[in-house]
Amino acid sequence: MVEHLAILPVAAEELNIAGLRHGFFTRVGGVSSGVYGSLNAGPGSNDSPELVAINRRRIAEQMGVAPTYLLSPYQIHSAEVVVVEDLFSGERPRADAIVTATLGLAIGVVTADCGPLLFADMSAGVIGAAHAGWQGAVGGVIENTVAAMETLGSKRGNIIAVLGPTIRQPNYEVGADFETKLLVRDAKSAGFFVEGQAADKRQFDLPGYIMMRLERAGVSRFDTGLCTYAHNDRFFSYRRTTHRQEADYGRQMSAICLE
Repeated sequence: MVEHLAILPVAAEELNIAGLRHGFFTRVGGVSSGVYGSLNAGPGSNDSPELVAINRRRIAEQMGVAPTYLLSPYQIHSAEVVVVEDLFSGERPRADAIVTATLGLAIGVVTADCGPLLFADMSAGVIGAAHAGWQGAVGGVIENTVAAMETLGSKRGNIIAVLGPTIRQPNYEVGADFETKLLVRDAKSAGFFVEGQAADKRQFDLPGYIMMRLERAGVSRFDTGLCTYAHNDRFFSYRRTTHRQEADYGRQMSAICLE
């Protein structure tokens, strides 16, 4: 185990609202070690389940809830959204976004390069959290999250969405075939690619693409501007782990709660 460090989540000024608690948690302040050091919140990693549970308990404490009231779905890189009113019964739902209007439930997602999104409509008392990798973003996880919030009484014009730490274009190299595939699925995505170091490579602006989808959805949108890949001391990064040929990687959590 590593020494217990202070948990200092990234806060978004736009979500510093009475009655709302939130945090884009970093990798700092947990008990895991090695490639998982230290606040690994990912049950899907090969880290010790006991250590992950301790890390998630520390996040729950920061969110002001009991550990069982910190809810995150079983993420599958989809556009699926789950609406929750109470604790999960049985296994975690397979989805990439979670929405609630229940006071005292902290909802969140885990990421390691993909875009963590926190949503809030304080007029209606509805919040959401979404995991937006390129597959989810293209597939409609953002729009589906907004639609799910509307089923609870939210109005999209009142929704604030903030994008947390995400891999940024200079560090997100993809193949030219990726650009072709994405253009087929979303013809308006061409502006989010620039030439890579080689002719068959591109640099993809995932945060820019996510912000464009938020604009399309008609919600107010903000970006923390932080890069998971560039800040090894603050964030986990799947891409950085791949480049280093490490066996696995940790996940940071982003969470939100109505007080």
